[in-house]
Amino acid sequence: MTSATNTASRAHGSASLKHRLAERGIDTKLLLLVPAIVFALLLFVYPFAYGIGLTFQPLAATQDQWGGGFLSNYVAFFRDAFIFDSVWLTLKLALPAALFNVLVSIPIAFKLRNKFRGKRLLQTLLVLPITLGTVLTAQGLLIFAGRQGWLNRFLMENGIIDQPLALVNNYIGVMLSLIISGFPFAYLLISSYLSGIDPSLEAAAKTLGANWKQRFRRVTLPLLAPGLATTFILTFVLAFSVFPSARLVGDASGDTRVLALMAYRAFSEQLDYSMASTIAIMMGVVELIVIAFVFLGRSFLYKGSTGGKG
Repeated sequence: MTSATNTASRAHGSASLKHRLAERGIDTKLLLLVPAIVFALLLFVYPFAYGIGLTFQPLAATQDQWGGGFLSNYVAFFRDAFIFDSVWLTLKLALPAALFNVLVSIPIAFKLRNKFRGKRLLQTLLVLPITLGTVLTAQGLLIFAGRQGWLNRFLMENGIIDQPLALVNNYIGVMLSLIISGFPFAYLLISSYLSGIDPSLEAAAKTLGANWKQRFRRVTLPLLAPGLATTFILTFVLAFSVFPSARLVGDASGDTRVLALMAYRAFSEQLDYSMASTIAIMMGVVELIVIAFVFLGRSFLYKGSTGGKG
Protein backbone atom coordinates (compact mmCIF):
# COMPACT_ATOMS: atom_id res chain seq x y z
CA MET A 1 0.00 0.00 0.00
CA THR A 2 2.85 2.36 0.92
CA SER A 3 4.65 1.59 -2.37
CA ALA A 4 1.53 2.42 -4.37
CA THR A 5 1.14 5.66 -2.46
CA ASN A 6 4.77 6.67 -3.18
CA THR A 7 4.35 5.90 -6.87
CA ALA A 8 1.19 7.97 -7.07
CA SER A 9 2.90 10.81 -5.21
CA ARG A 10 5.86 10.84 -7.62
CA ALA A 11 3.53 10.78 -10.63
CA HIS A 12 1.53 13.67 -9.18
CA GLY A 13 4.75 15.60 -8.50
CA SER A 14 5.99 15.02 -12.04
CA ALA A 15 2.66 16.13 -13.47
CA SER A 16 2.61 19.23 -11.33
CA LEU A 17 6.19 20.09 -12.38
CA LYS A 18 5.24 19.83 -16.04
CA HIS A 19 2.19 21.97 -15.32
CA ARG A 20 4.27 24.67 -13.62
CA LEU A 21 6.81 24.66 -16.47
CA ALA A 22 4.01 24.86 -19.01
CA GLU A 23 2.55 27.88 -17.19
CA ARG A 24 5.89 29.60 -17.64
CA GLY A 25 6.00 28.73 -21.33
CA ILE A 26 8.64 26.02 -20.93
CA ASP A 27 8.06 22.75 -22.77
CA THR A 28 10.13 19.87 -21.41
CA LYS A 29 10.24 18.39 -24.93
CA LEU A 30 12.58 21.21 -25.83
CA LEU A 31 15.25 19.32 -23.92
CA LEU A 32 15.42 17.04 -26.93
CA LEU A 33 17.09 19.94 -28.74
CA VAL A 34 20.05 19.95 -26.36
CA PRO A 35 22.12 17.35 -28.30
CA ALA A 36 21.54 19.25 -31.55
CA ILE A 37 22.53 22.55 -29.93
CA VAL A 38 25.70 21.03 -28.48
CA PHE A 39 26.48 19.49 -31.88
CA ALA A 40 26.04 22.87 -33.62
CA LEU A 41 28.15 24.67 -31.02
CA LEU A 42 31.03 22.20 -31.29
CA LEU A 43 31.05 21.74 -35.07
CA PHE A 44 29.96 25.17 -36.32
CA VAL A 45 29.82 28.01 -33.81
CA TYR A 46 33.14 27.29 -32.07
CA PRO A 47 35.17 26.72 -35.29
CA PHE A 48 33.58 29.83 -36.82
CA ALA A 49 34.36 31.97 -33.79
CA TYR A 50 37.87 30.52 -33.61
CA GLY A 51 38.42 31.32 -37.28
CA ILE A 52 37.29 34.91 -36.83
CA GLY A 53 39.63 35.23 -33.85
CA LEU A 54 42.54 34.00 -35.98
CA THR A 55 41.98 36.75 -38.52
CA PHE A 56 42.93 39.31 -35.85
CA GLN A 57 46.22 37.56 -35.11
CA PRO A 58 48.33 38.36 -38.20
CA LEU A 59 51.90 37.24 -38.56
CA ALA A 60 54.63 39.76 -37.77
CA ALA A 61 55.74 39.69 -41.41
CA THR A 62 52.22 40.61 -42.54
CA GLN A 63 52.08 43.53 -40.12
CA ASP A 64 55.48 44.78 -41.24
CA GLN A 65 54.54 44.60 -44.92
CA TRP A 66 50.99 45.94 -44.86
CA GLY A 67 50.56 47.68 -41.51
CA GLY A 68 47.12 47.94 -39.95
CA GLY A 69 47.93 46.31 -36.63
CA PHE A 70 45.51 43.52 -35.77
CA LEU A 71 43.65 44.24 -39.04
CA SER A 72 46.74 43.53 -41.15
CA ASN A 73 45.23 40.41 -42.71
CA TYR A 74 42.23 42.37 -43.99
CA VAL A 75 44.47 45.17 -45.24
CA ALA A 76 46.56 42.59 -47.08
CA PHE A 77 43.45 40.94 -48.53
CA PHE A 78 42.21 44.17 -50.11
CA ARG A 79 45.58 45.67 -51.09
CA ASP A 80 47.33 42.57 -52.41
CA ALA A 81 46.14 42.40 -56.02
CA PHE A 82 47.13 38.75 -56.34
CA ILE A 83 44.69 37.83 -53.54
CA PHE A 84 41.93 40.40 -54.12
CA ASP A 85 41.68 39.70 -57.86
CA SER A 86 40.79 36.10 -56.99
CA VAL A 87 37.41 37.43 -55.77
CA TRP A 88 36.51 38.51 -59.32
CA LEU A 89 38.01 35.37 -60.84
CA THR A 90 35.84 33.25 -58.56
CA LEU A 91 32.72 35.28 -59.32
CA LYS A 92 33.44 34.98 -63.06
CA LEU A 93 33.19 31.23 -62.61
CA ALA A 94 30.43 30.87 -60.02
CA LEU A 95 27.86 33.36 -61.34
CA PRO A 96 27.74 32.15 -64.98
CA ALA A 97 27.79 28.50 -63.90
CA ALA A 98 24.91 28.97 -61.46
CA LEU A 99 22.91 31.06 -63.93
CA PHE A 100 23.44 28.56 -66.75
CA ASN A 101 22.38 25.60 -64.59
CA VAL A 102 19.21 27.36 -63.47
CA LEU A 103 18.22 28.54 -66.96
CA VAL A 104 18.84 25.16 -68.57
CA SER A 105 17.03 23.30 -65.79
CA ILE A 106 13.79 25.25 -66.27
CA PRO A 107 12.77 23.96 -69.74
CA ILE A 108 14.01 20.45 -68.93
CA ALA A 109 12.03 20.34 -65.69
CA PHE A 110 8.96 21.65 -67.56
CA LYS A 111 9.28 18.94 -70.20
CA LEU A 112 9.75 16.18 -67.65
CA ARG A 113 6.61 17.18 -65.75
CA ASN A 114 4.62 15.20 -68.30
CA LYS A 115 4.51 11.42 -68.32
CA PHE A 116 6.14 9.65 -71.23
CA ARG A 117 7.98 6.46 -71.94
CA GLY A 118 11.59 6.51 -70.73
CA LYS A 119 11.05 9.43 -68.36
CA ARG A 120 12.54 7.62 -65.35
CA LEU A 121 15.62 6.57 -67.32
CA LEU A 122 16.16 10.13 -68.55
CA GLN A 123 15.81 11.53 -65.03
CA THR A 124 18.35 9.01 -63.78
CA LEU A 125 20.85 10.07 -66.43
CA LEU A 126 20.34 13.74 -65.57
CA VAL A 127 21.11 13.29 -61.87
CA LEU A 128 23.83 10.67 -62.34
CA PRO A 129 26.71 13.21 -62.03
CA ILE A 130 25.80 13.63 -58.35
CA THR A 131 27.30 10.21 -57.70
CA LEU A 132 30.60 11.10 -59.36
CA GLY A 133 31.79 14.01 -57.25
CA THR A 134 34.02 16.84 -58.41
CA VAL A 135 37.24 14.83 -58.44
CA LEU A 136 35.90 12.07 -60.70
CA THR A 137 34.22 14.68 -62.89
CA ALA A 138 37.53 16.49 -63.31
CA GLN A 139 39.31 13.23 -64.06
CA GLY A 140 36.69 12.36 -66.66
CA LEU A 141 37.15 15.73 -68.34
CA LEU A 142 40.90 15.19 -68.52
CA ILE A 143 40.40 11.79 -70.14
CA PHE A 144 37.72 12.97 -72.56
CA ALA A 145 38.68 16.57 -73.38
CA GLY A 146 42.41 16.73 -72.59
CA ARG A 147 45.05 17.40 -75.23
CA GLN A 148 45.43 13.64 -75.68
CA GLY A 149 41.82 12.90 -74.80
CA TRP A 150 39.26 11.00 -76.82
CA LEU A 151 37.63 14.11 -78.29
CA ASN A 152 40.82 15.73 -79.56
CA ARG A 153 42.17 12.45 -80.95
CA PHE A 154 38.91 11.83 -82.81
CA LEU A 155 38.83 15.33 -84.29
CA MET A 156 42.49 15.26 -85.31
CA GLU A 157 42.37 11.76 -86.78
CA ASN A 158 39.42 12.80 -88.94
CA GLY A 159 41.14 15.97 -90.11
CA ILE A 160 38.61 18.29 -88.47
CA ILE A 161 41.27 20.19 -86.50
CA ASP A 162 45.04 20.54 -86.79
CA GLN A 163 45.82 21.36 -83.15
CA PRO A 164 44.20 19.98 -79.98
CA LEU A 165 41.42 22.07 -78.54
CA ALA A 166 42.29 23.71 -75.21
CA LEU A 167 39.29 22.51 -73.19
CA VAL A 168 40.99 21.78 -69.87
CA ASN A 169 43.62 23.37 -67.64
CA ASN A 170 41.89 26.70 -68.19
CA TYR A 171 38.66 28.61 -67.55
CA ILE A 172 36.64 26.36 -69.88
CA GLY A 173 37.64 23.19 -68.04
CA VAL A 174 36.55 24.52 -64.66
CA MET A 175 33.31 25.89 -66.08
CA LEU A 176 32.45 22.54 -67.64
CA SER A 177 33.16 20.81 -64.35
CA LEU A 178 30.93 23.24 -62.43
CA ILE A 179 28.09 22.81 -64.90
CA ILE A 180 28.29 19.02 -64.84
CA SER A 181 28.41 18.80 -61.05
CA GLY A 182 25.90 21.59 -60.37
CA PHE A 183 23.19 20.85 -62.93
CA PRO A 184 21.65 17.83 -61.12
CA PHE A 185 21.07 19.92 -57.98
CA ALA A 186 19.46 22.72 -59.99
CA TYR A 187 17.26 20.30 -61.92
CA LEU A 188 16.07 18.43 -58.81
CA LEU A 189 15.25 21.63 -56.94
CA ILE A 190 13.35 23.25 -59.81
CA SER A 191 11.45 20.02 -60.49
CA SER A 192 10.42 19.95 -56.86
CA TYR A 193 9.10 23.50 -56.98
CA LEU A 194 7.29 22.91 -60.27
CA SER A 195 5.55 19.85 -58.85
CA GLY A 196 4.03 22.09 -56.17
CA ILE A 197 2.41 24.50 -58.65
CA ASP A 198 -1.23 23.63 -59.28
CA PRO A 199 -1.65 22.78 -63.02
CA SER A 200 -5.22 24.08 -62.86
CA LEU A 201 -3.85 27.63 -62.64
CA GLU A 202 -2.22 27.31 -66.05
CA ALA A 203 -5.32 25.56 -67.39
CA ALA A 204 -7.49 28.44 -66.21
CA ALA A 205 -5.19 30.96 -67.89
CA LYS A 206 -5.34 28.92 -71.08
CA THR A 207 -9.12 28.95 -71.11
CA LEU A 208 -8.98 32.74 -70.82
CA GLY A 209 -6.97 32.89 -74.04
CA ALA A 210 -3.40 33.20 -72.71
CA ASN A 211 -0.73 31.63 -74.89
CA TRP A 212 2.13 29.62 -73.41
CA LYS A 213 4.40 32.68 -73.13
CA GLN A 214 1.77 34.64 -71.25
CA ARG A 215 1.00 31.69 -68.99
CA PHE A 216 4.66 31.25 -68.12
CA ARG A 217 5.34 34.97 -67.57
CA ARG A 218 2.20 35.83 -65.61
CA VAL A 219 1.34 32.58 -63.82
CA THR A 220 4.18 30.10 -63.57
CA LEU A 221 7.19 32.41 -63.28
CA PRO A 222 5.90 34.44 -60.31
CA LEU A 223 5.06 31.23 -58.43
CA LEU A 224 8.39 29.71 -59.38
CA ALA A 225 10.44 32.80 -58.46
CA PRO A 226 11.16 31.75 -54.85
CA GLY A 227 12.34 28.36 -56.06
CA LEU A 228 14.52 29.89 -58.75
CA ALA A 229 16.11 32.22 -56.20
CA THR A 230 16.80 29.36 -53.79
CA THR A 231 18.16 27.17 -56.57
CA PHE A 232 20.45 29.91 -57.85
CA ILE A 233 21.78 30.58 -54.35
CA LEU A 234 22.54 26.92 -53.62
CA THR A 235 24.21 26.31 -56.98
CA PHE A 236 26.14 29.57 -56.66
CA VAL A 237 27.48 28.68 -53.21
CA LEU A 238 28.43 25.25 -54.52
CA ALA A 239 30.31 26.79 -57.46
CA PHE A 240 31.85 29.63 -55.45
CA SER A 241 33.61 27.20 -53.13
CA VAL A 242 35.16 25.30 -56.04
CA PHE A 243 38.52 23.77 -55.23
CA PRO A 244 39.23 20.34 -56.82
CA SER A 245 38.11 21.43 -60.28
CA ALA A 246 40.16 24.63 -60.19
CA ARG A 247 43.23 22.64 -59.23
CA LEU A 248 42.77 19.63 -61.54
CA VAL A 249 41.26 21.05 -64.74
CA GLY A 250 42.00 24.75 -64.28
CA ASP A 251 44.95 27.10 -64.28
CA ALA A 252 45.71 27.47 -60.57
CA SER A 253 48.00 30.47 -61.14
CA GLY A 254 45.98 32.12 -63.90
CA ASP A 255 42.34 32.72 -64.71
CA THR A 256 41.03 30.06 -62.30
CA ARG A 257 42.93 31.32 -59.27
CA VAL A 258 39.86 31.04 -57.05
CA LEU A 259 39.56 32.05 -53.40
CA ALA A 260 39.55 28.47 -52.17
CA LEU A 261 42.96 27.95 -53.78
CA MET A 262 44.28 31.12 -52.17
CA ALA A 263 43.13 29.94 -48.75
CA TYR A 264 44.73 26.54 -49.36
CA ARG A 265 48.04 28.13 -50.34
CA ALA A 266 48.06 30.38 -47.28
CA PHE A 267 47.33 27.40 -45.04
CA SER A 268 49.47 24.63 -46.51
CA GLU A 269 52.29 26.39 -48.37
CA GLN A 270 52.82 29.62 -46.44
CA LEU A 271 51.68 28.21 -43.06
CA ASP A 272 49.83 31.48 -42.49
CA TYR A 273 46.74 30.17 -40.73
CA SER A 274 45.45 33.64 -39.88
CA MET A 275 45.51 34.73 -43.53
CA ALA A 276 43.82 31.50 -44.57
CA SER A 277 41.05 32.21 -42.05
CA THR A 278 40.73 35.76 -43.35
CA ILE A 279 40.26 34.52 -46.92
CA ALA A 280 37.68 31.99 -45.73
CA ILE A 281 35.76 34.69 -43.85
CA MET A 282 35.82 36.99 -46.87
CA MET A 283 34.51 34.14 -49.02
CA GLY A 284 31.51 33.97 -46.73
CA VAL A 285 31.05 37.75 -46.88
CA VAL A 286 31.04 37.76 -50.69
CA GLU A 287 28.54 34.91 -50.75
CA LEU A 288 26.25 36.75 -48.33
CA ILE A 289 26.38 39.87 -50.51
CA VAL A 290 25.35 37.90 -53.60
CA ILE A 291 22.60 36.14 -51.64
CA ALA A 292 21.28 39.50 -50.42
CA PHE A 293 21.09 40.81 -54.00
CA VAL A 294 19.27 37.66 -55.14
CA PHE A 295 16.66 37.94 -52.39
CA LEU A 296 16.28 41.66 -53.14
CA GLY A 297 15.64 40.89 -56.79
CA ARG A 298 13.18 38.17 -55.87
CA SER A 299 11.21 40.57 -53.69
CA PHE A 300 10.60 42.81 -56.71
CA LEU A 301 9.31 39.90 -58.76
CA TYR A 302 7.17 38.10 -56.19
CA LYS A 303 6.26 38.73 -52.55
CA GLY A 304 4.06 35.72 -51.81
CA SER A 305 4.89 32.32 -50.39
CA THR A 306 6.36 29.60 -52.53
CA GLY A 307 4.09 26.93 -53.92
CA GLY A 308 6.78 24.31 -54.33
CA LYS A 309 7.63 21.31 -52.21
CA GLY A 310 11.40 21.87 -52.27
